[in-house]
Formats: sequence, structure tokens, C-alpha cells
Amino acid sequence: MKEAFLLEEQQKIIEALGVTSQFDAGEEAERRTSFLANYLKASSAKGFVLGISGGVDSLTAGLLAQRAVEQLRSGGYDATFVAVRLPYGEQADEADAQACLDVIKPDRTVRINIQPAADAMMAEVRREVDDLVAGPRLHFHLGNVKARQRMIAQYALAGGMRGIVIGTDHAAEALMGFYTKFGDGAADILPLSGLNKRRVRAVAKHLGAPDNLVFKVPTADLESDAPLKPDEEVYGVTYDEIDDFLEGREIRKESLDRILSTYRASGHKRALPVALTD
Repeated sequence: MKEAFLLEEQQKIIEALGVTSQFDAGEEAERRTSFLANYLKASSAKGFVLGISGGVDSLTAGLLAQRAVEQLRSGGYDATFVAVRLPYGEQADEADAQACLDVIKPDRTVRINIQPAADAMMAEVRREVDDLVAGPRLHFHLGNVKARQRMIAQYALAGGMRGIVIGTDHAAEALMGFYTKFGDGAADILPLSGLNKRRVRAVAKHLGAPDNLVFKVPTADLESDAPLKPDEEVYGVTYDEIDDFLEGREIRKESLDRILSTYRASGHKRALPVALTD
């Protein structure tokens, strides 16, 4: 009875996150390019803004964004894609970020160092409440400040160009709640939604991305005391297990329990702010 309940919960999560049973990388690339282009035109906006980190998610979203604006321009609609580098000082995998930009070939690239703003904010927070944020989780808290500073910068750019901010959230990250609330979880449009990690990689491959970037070890790289810490180390499960879960496959009991408990605990990230009328 318990196993049947867990499988039912798995299916409900798959449906809630929009993961389909069928997948074709070429069809998804076209569908998501059109999704971006149609939304931009319907919004009367002038372009897209997206932070490029050096990982496959922002690489894939960037490739889709550049294709979308080129598609719009071919039809007479003026649109621009601005790719943004948002390092905290010197980024450990800067070479990968530059390689992603070389593949995407965005209309314009901007670099904004978020370290001064993030450090200043954290110093001001610590000035009066150091007892709440200092200690073993200090770098975790700073990591969330970094993510939110990056989104501040992207929205400043978008406001200046009448643009739309692209987010890179997909079904695997949504399942695990692996993003900063109102940080990288804040965006106007999510072209990778409903894709698990292996499907994001498949779309990237279809769009011409090289294997060394497509299959690079995923990392949020937010904690300064643990640079390039792999996502899977944080999760306690592998992306293969997460992807299998999202495709309705059977996985190890301990991994299933880990995924379900993480999904339940991170529900607040996938919801709008709670109001009195809820």
C-alpha cells in the first residue's frame, strides 16, 4: 500500500512539473525557440537578458534565446539577446563560461562583477545580526546573496532595454528545489521548464554544443568555501536517478525517499507568496 502511494505521488509530481512521456530533442528545440520568440513579440519587448554561468543550463537557454531573436529579426521584428557574465570576483570555471559564449554567439555580452555588491550587503547584514548568519552556514547565506545580486543586475539591464529575463530552471532543479528563492528562481520566462537534466543536455547537443560543455559536472558554485561543489553532492542522489524519477522509472528506495522528502520540503519555492485569501 505504501509503495503504491509513493508511485502515485511520483506520477503527480511528474505531471505537476510538466515532464512528458515522449521526447524528441529537435522538436523541443523548435518548440521552445518559438515559445521564446512568440512571447517576446506578444509582450512588445525588445529582447532577452540571460546570465551565462558556464553550465549546460544557461548554455542551452542562451542558444535558444539567440535562435529566437534571429528568428524574429528574419520576420522584421527588432530583437536583441544580451548575455550577461555575472562573476563573483574571479570565477573558477571562467574558461567554460567563455567557451559557452563562443558557442552561443550572443548579440551582445555584458560583464558585471557582483562581488562588491554582495560583500557590501553581507557586511551590512552581519553588522547587527552576525549571530544569526555567521558560523558554519555563513557561505551558504552569502551564496544566496550572490544569486539575488545576479538577478538584480539582470533586471536592471532588462529594465534599461525593455527586455525579458530568462530563467534556467528545469524539472530536475524544480524537483529538488535547487535554486535560490527570488534569486536564480526569479525570472520572466523559463524555456527549459518540463525538461529533466538529460533532456536539457540532449537539446544542447542538438543545437551544436560540444560534449565537454554538455556533460560538464553541474555545479551552482555559490559557496565560496567550496568552489565548484557538484550539485549531486548537495542532493545526495545523482542526476540519473532524478531524471529516471521524472521519466516514471523505478529507482532505489533510499533515493526515492530522498527525492520525495526534498520535494516536499522545498514546496514553498514553487509557490507564490502566501496571502490571507489562500
